[in-house]
Amino acid sequence: MNDAWATRRGLTAILITVPELAAYTDRWRSVSRTSMRPDVPLNELIPPHVTVLVPWLPEPTEADIERLRVAVDKVPAFDLSFLEAGQFPNGTAWLRPEPFDEIRGVIQTVAAAFPECPPYNGEFPDPHPHLTISSSAQGGPAVVADAQATLALEPAPVAKLTELGLWRDDEHGVWSQFGSVVLGG
Repeated sequence: MNDAWATRRGLTAILITVPELAAYTDRWRSVSRTSMRPDVPLNELIPPHVTVLVPWLPEPTEADIERLRVAVDKVPAFDLSFLEAGQFPNGTAWLRPEPFDEIRGVIQTVAAAFPECPPYNGEFPDPHPHLTISSSAQGGPAVVADAQATLALEPAPVAKLTELGLWRDDEHGVWSQFGSVVLGG
């Protein structure tokens, strides 16, 4: 995996944030660290989310935001649930968002609207929608097993997907929201 693009600062992203899952996922995200910021837990850098597009445009204009609005104008709001855990080959542990195909459709729609911004800088042209619960350094089978057991005993809260958030990271790698686009208009 070549994620050198991710070490840049000032990146922008389009995210499906799910703050309703913060208390639920903090058990894993509060002890997970990224290689870029090993001193800060993942839950302090960015809220629980499913990435739609990163990196996005360096300086999105109102015209770019309108292009995003038009792209998702026909996408209705829907409930989002997380029923299963898994991991990528690099060890990153995640929760799978459902309805998976609808979320993948949102990601593909946004990527088609911004062909100059290939997902993950082209490294993953058809990204697998997920909510990271543990980075590759702390992830792995033990985190996935714990997440599966937790999901079986205590299902994750259901969230309502009504908008896509526009986010930017700062010089310290902390992400903040600077806007949003409502689905379906």
